[in-house]
Amino acid sequence: MKEIIEGFLKFQRDVFPSRAALFKKLATTQSPTALFITCSDSRVVPEIMTQREPGDIFVIRNAGNIVPAYVGEPGGVSGTIEYAVAVLGVKDIVICGHSDCGAMTAVATHKHLEHLPAVAGWLRHADAAKAINDAHEHASPTEAVDSMVRENVIAQLANIRTHPSVALALSKGNLKLHGWVYDIETGSILTFNSETLCFVPLSEFPQACATATLSSARFA
Repeated sequence: MKEIIEGFLKFQRDVFPSRAALFKKLATTQSPTALFITCSDSRVVPEIMTQREPGDIFVIRNAGNIVPAYVGEPGGVSGTIEYAVAVLGVKDIVICGHSDCGAMTAVATHKHLEHLPAVAGWLRHADAAKAINDAHEHASPTEAVDSMVRENVIAQLANIRTHPSVALALSKGNLKLHGWVYDIETGSILTFNSETLCFVPLSEFPQACATATLSSARFA
């Protein structure tokens, strides 16, 4: 905790004064252009990955970058999505998985989670991805986890389409969906290309998106 407090004091002393105009503007308004949904993993930091300023992206973080399908009941994820799309008017939604994901490792390896009932219940939202992943043969346990990460991104892209605010914005052409997988070790990102139904390097295909009909993930 000492380091966290020292970090804040450094921010207050060295960083904030030079950015005072930005924070004055943000004190009364925000206009993020994208909603970024990713894992709670401490190694995944959307603002660093995308080099965005405060106020640029609206962020949801949870175990496994999961988006429960819309069922009409109140929920933190569904409420945040609705606010981002219907009120803030974001134009893009990114669902970003990552390498070495603990949540997806637990699902892919069928880890017993009886001692973590809340976690086990939450990860049931990845059941569709699990079913697809289990039906495939994998060369190694690592490949099984990597595949699970990709399948989960696609499953959550399908889930988010069930949210009324998202469905409406998509129907009007006001919103684009993106499915990413971030590699922690290399700093690279794969993006789901709905035209080829493959994950491709974002650096080579920056225009690729996942807005079209979704299907099972494949590597290009």
